Amino acid sequence: MDFLFNDTSSLEVIIKLVIAGTLSLIIGIERELKKKPVGLKTSLVIATFSCLLTIVSIDTAYTTPPRGDINITMDPLRLAAQVVSGIGFLGAGVILRKGNDSITGLTTAAMIWGAAGIGIAVGAGFYIQALITVIVVVIGIELIAPFLIKIGPKRLRMREVSLKVHINNVDNISTLLAKMKENKMVVENICIKDIPIADNKFWHEVDIRFATLISKDTISIYNTLHSLEYVEKIEIEYVA
Repeated sequence: MDFLFNDTSSLEVIIKLVIAGTLSLIIGIERELKKKPVGLKTSLVIATFSCLLTIVSIDTAYTTPPRGDINITMDPLRLAAQVVSGIGFLGAGVILRKGNDSITGLTTAAMIWGAAGIGIAVGAGFYIQALITVIVVVIGIELIAPFLIKIGPKRLRMREVSLKVHINNVDNISTLLAKMKENKMVVENICIKDIPIADNKFWHEVDIRFATLISKDTISIYNTLHSLEYVEKIEIEYVA
């Protein structure tokens, strides 16, 4: 094993792989703490192998011996470019569309792409740039974004909610909407359909997508709407 550490180029490769893996752990821990699909292991694998492919791509381009009978031109970052393209299938795998039409996993998909970027940057020798990028991303996600959500514009401080209620009288639908407006719930979309319960008797199922301040939790919204006497059944869910 001594040849690995005596050879300067081999030692540099080891250092690059270790740095790429270490930086990727920062992103992996952030995702792991939030119980997202991409955690420590996935980030580590993506960044380390991306770093390896970048090293191979660069070294191959510069160490391939010339031939007199053919003109060989190689792009040092050809493999790295394919890593950026190929990582897309992993990102697509974590983007999900829920039954309430909400899209989740976009940040996680971006993190996958970013982990590959870390590996490529370190493999190409941009150590400081990779470190600064990781720091900026983590600060942005963990500090700046939550700060803006607390003190930013009202729309930024609002969160979308999916609501499904069964109402016993069609006239009470307008009453419900008025009650929601009174409680500063901004209705964005509404869908109404009849649910038969007996001969010529119906409940009216109202699907509403609305926005409300983040300070209002699910329980408080549930209690506010469930207390209405004309509401027979209620389902509520925060849209992630």
